[in-house]
Amino acid sequence: MLNQIDELLGDFFASPQHLESLTGTQVLLNLTVAFVCGIIIFLVYRYFNKSVVYSVRFNMLIVMVCVVTSLIIITIGSNLVLTLGMVGALSIVRFRAAVKDPLDVGFLFWGVAAGLTSGAQLYAVALLGTGFIAIVYMIMTIIRIEKRTYLLIIRYDPEAETAVNALLKPLKANIKNKTLSKDSSEVTAEVRVRGGDTSFLEPIRQTDGVEGVTLVEYTGDYT
Repeated sequence: MLNQIDELLGDFFASPQHLESLTGTQVLLNLTVAFVCGIIIFLVYRYFNKSVVYSVRFNMLIVMVCVVTSLIIITIGSNLVLTLGMVGALSIVRFRAAVKDPLDVGFLFWGVAAGLTSGAQLYAVALLGTGFIAIVYMIMTIIRIEKRTYLLIIRYDPEAETAVNALLKPLKANIKNKTLSKDSSEVTAEVRVRGGDTSFLEPIRQTDGVEGVTLVEYTGDYT
């Protein structure tokens, strides 16, 4: 009886044939490389992402995606049956969380790619690819920071219409919305400012008839 139980336990814990060549060191190395790539993506998203609201939970998800994807690739290996089964299982999963920033989709794909390459033991490809994408993203972010887009909202008396239009002309403002009423008016304009210089707000504020000025950075996440 004890021998039969030992045989059953041995069969239960035995590695499948396609995984017999894998060692614990290789599995640990795959997961470690995936984790390192995930940390790199985590830091890039943390310090260079310019979304309206930074989500720590989403950033942690990226690291998990790297490691989990690597684990899936290790598991299915070259076994066609497991591959088809995994595709079928994932096809019934429905993700309901809406992605607010289109760049977040790119970060998710980045995490999946890092997990795939590290799980396939392509360590150089995983690390070099992650580093190269990080450099490209940081360069693009720095270039975008040099000239930012803002929404300029001005509330003023209707009598100051001409003065407000004269102030908006040098800014090459693109009028997005304009609201008129008997007592006050409001205009929303898109302006591009280099280096985040907001000194142009003071002349507008001091203009006779202007009740208030609001400047909001516009990143495409809200209107």
